[in-house]
Amino acid sequence: MAVKLNVEKRAIRPRSLRNKLRHEGKVPAVVNGYQIESTPIAVDAAALEKIYREHGANAVIVLSIDGKNVNTLVRGTQSDTFTKKLTHVEFLSVNMTEETEVEAEVLLVGEAAGVKAGGVLTQTLYNVVVSATPDKLPERIEVDVTALEIGDALSVADLPKDADFTIVTDPEEQIVAVSEAQAAEEETEEAPAPEAPAEAE
Repeated sequence: MAVKLNVEKRAIRPRSLRNKLRHEGKVPAVVNGYQIESTPIAVDAAALEKIYREHGANAVIVLSIDGKNVNTLVRGTQSDTFTKKLTHVEFLSVNMTEETEVEAEVLLVGEAAGVKAGGVLTQTLYNVVVSATPDKLPERIEVDVTALEIGDALSVADLPKDADFTIVTDPEEQIVAVSEAQAAEEETEEAPAPEAPAEAE
């Protein structure tokens, strides 16, 4: 589903303009890619965050620029270290008929039988790369772990298949495993401590 977002072109200099935009509740951004030159824009921060909450990071966002609609995906964001508020956004203009690659979250659902029996479930892969036309890109892929017993594991190859998209990540990569509680504790204890960073000279 595509979501519309009104934006406005912005000047690049002076740098103080960026701070002015942020004080007005807007985020400096840039859009480039398919059939568009790199264009600096400003977007309403609250409107963009609402899109994120309701439609996810892989939603197609239709930007209205000078009366022209541009289909985009969010390619990258920067946030303030302390406030976590967006400070810059990069939009990628896309061709709706061509496949593109993005990351999709792997979401575990259900309670593993092995956990009920006293085992420990460990997830090692949280995102996979998928390929699809922009309107078919999933936000997340759910995988049911209910049947997993102690000693069982699931890999990328075990993810449910979907005609809308292709999973690009190596099918042999492990996503989740259920192990005996004692074995899991021993692995944690045996893990080497991280080396202290060398002091700068």
